[in-house]
Amino acid sequence: MAPPMSAASFLAVLKDEGLTVVEVGDWQHHNRNSKGAWGPVNGVMIHHTVTQGSAATVRVCRDGHTDLPGPLCHGVITKDGRVHLVGYGRANHAGLGDDDVLRAVIAEKALPHDNEANTDGNSRFYGFECENLGDGEDPWPDAQLTAIEKVSAAICRHHGWTERSVIGHLEWQPGKIDPKGFTMAWLRERVRDRLK
Repeated sequence: MAPPMSAASFLAVLKDEGLTVVEVGDWQHHNRNSKGAWGPVNGVMIHHTVTQGSAATVRVCRDGHTDLPGPLCHGVITKDGRVHLVGYGRANHAGLGDDDVLRAVIAEKALPHDNEANTDGNSRFYGFECENLGDGEDPWPDAQLTAIEKVSAAICRHHGWTERSVIGHLEWQPGKIDPKGFTMAWLRERVRDRLK
């Protein structure tokens, strides 16, 4: 459990990890803080977008849509491996999830099965949307997977967390399937190796 890093620190840790970062508009001040708390933060949550095309994906993640205002995450990881920062602070990405999962993330223990949606995740997790149709067939290019790994490791390193602080939306909220196309166990193993 930690206070969120500043937007400037967030940008710096991503760049220090060797990521190509694209700053989109006034991302540092684009948030949903008026709707609730941002922090303490406990981990990194990975999603897929169910969209195609980098420009359209970044736009919807920044602006949201009729039913869900943006930002829908902090960063969008496109297929070319670039990280587009679209917001900072509370973002509409995690929704309500399982308090048992949150306790496991805080303790950095194996995650229980998510069977409740009773805890606000938007205040607790850094969120990254990853450009992918989420059908299990749309490929995940190496550049994108490496960027997901680096983003996760950079934030964990800053906060002194292990790879167990990286979770998928499907591990947080019942009924979610994202990210689809790789396993979170596989990603956590890569993050663990990068943190060594």
